[in-house]
Amino acid sequence: MTNSSQSYLSSLPEAISLGMAISFHANQKPNRLAIRSPFGDLTFAELNANCNRISRTLSAAGLVPGDAVALIARNRPEFVETYHACLRSGFRVTPINWHLKPDEVAYIVGNCEAKALIADSEFSASAEQAARESKLIVKLAVGGPIPLFDDYHDTMAQQSGDDISGPILGTNMLYTSGTTGRPKGVLKPVSASLILTSSWYAKSAKFNSESDVALVTGPLYHAAPLGINLNVPLIAGLEIVLMDKWDAEETLRLTDRYKVTHSHLVATMFHRLLQLPAAIKEKYNTSSLRWIIHGAAPCPIEAKQGMMDWFGPILYEYYGGTEGGGIFILPEEWSTKPGSVGKINETTQVEIQDDEGNVLPTGETGTIYFNAPKTGRFEYYKDPEKTQKAYRNDFFTLGDMGYLDKDDYLFLTGRSAEIIISGGVNVYPQETDNALLTHPSVKDVCTIGIPSDEWGEEVRSVVELVPDIDPTDELKQALLKHCKENLPSYKCPRSIDFKTDLPRLPTGKILRRQVRLPYWEGRTKQI
Repeated sequence: MTNSSQSYLSSLPEAISLGMAISFHANQKPNRLAIRSPFGDLTFAELNANCNRISRTLSAAGLVPGDAVALIARNRPEFVETYHACLRSGFRVTPINWHLKPDEVAYIVGNCEAKALIADSEFSASAEQAARESKLIVKLAVGGPIPLFDDYHDTMAQQSGDDISGPILGTNMLYTSGTTGRPKGVLKPVSASLILTSSWYAKSAKFNSESDVALVTGPLYHAAPLGINLNVPLIAGLEIVLMDKWDAEETLRLTDRYKVTHSHLVATMFHRLLQLPAAIKEKYNTSSLRWIIHGAAPCPIEAKQGMMDWFGPILYEYYGGTEGGGIFILPEEWSTKPGSVGKINETTQVEIQDDEGNVLPTGETGTIYFNAPKTGRFEYYKDPEKTQKAYRNDFFTLGDMGYLDKDDYLFLTGRSAEIIISGGVNVYPQETDNALLTHPSVKDVCTIGIPSDEWGEEVRSVVELVPDIDPTDELKQALLKHCKENLPSYKCPRSIDFKTDLPRLPTGKILRRQVRLPYWEGRTKQI
């Protein structure tokens, strides 16, 4: 790491410095490539100038610090420009999952109270519906025209690219699907949501801002690709290579072509990389890689060991969520504690609790709770009831189950049945249930995650039919088609089972955990 980068990293907890990180690098190395993508490349000087232009465009339209900006776009330079323009302007930015249906996108734009929407023309239907249903002041289209929207590049070209005066650090608010009802915005104070670069991530990565290259493998609307895979290395001054759609061989090709040193992957990617033919694996030189971080979904021991055998001891793992938390494990630690996701540390405490909130002793399995900060806790935007339910005294949970060993290493063993993680993406089964319940043949339904070597979990719906309806293959296909018409593809079941009587409580509530249990029988881990 260069002296200038080391000095800069040590000052990053200062809010204004973090918001103007790209400006710092633009002054130090203006011609160093910052973003490389299928949609175009940008040097640090070009990226910084465009951040200033978008900041001025939004401010000139009347937005003030604290106002919200919504962003729906593929992994392209304009995403990065908009996001970092908000960070230096005091705006609250919400990247939106573009897999969502137009009504879900429109709901998020309205719920976050966005005054500006920057939209990729590929998602024109979602952008148009959001524009009709929300009180937007600014509507900008990238990648092509959208009715009712101004052209992004034409509009920002009217503004100066010089650094703005008096920058104010903004924040982000990402949305997670709720176990019931609409998606929820996870709002954190600036200090909790953005000051990542002086953390364990940057320290373990040992960035060299003059030569290192980070490969972004996942969509930037997700918390991990956005925070860990883009922002941490970009703020440290690395070149960022954006993948627009992940592919196993393309990952190797890009690593070879651009001498990638750092990346973020999920367990499903491990599986697909390991499945590549030997000739493909040997075709590319990946020796430049020295740091791969993974998380977002449980990782089978065999898959991680296979990756370590291939790439060497360069796999770093984290466990946490959009709401917070965060423990980590180094490759050398994992080799002595295979299957662990990390150890309790000075900033993150973990308790294993039973259903009544009692702390369980070492080795006993229960629900995992993280300590919540005394101040600056997350909240679910405009939903105080859900916020209150997320906390138990001074701790909160992501719904996972596990145990601590005698050395305070955490092992995941299961999960609350109210969440499925398939390929690193959260699926809340109630949303799938709700869609199937609108079909006239369905009396009741219970959607669960079942084991999948490739995805970790696969979404499956167990359906109880109305009387006198036969459980045919034709009906199964009709129900799958019904889901695809009403849900994003990743929320749809890959298969459907029929049952004549789903297990219930005396109140009539389906016991999702009991429905799930037979599919996981004989496995030591229930995730």
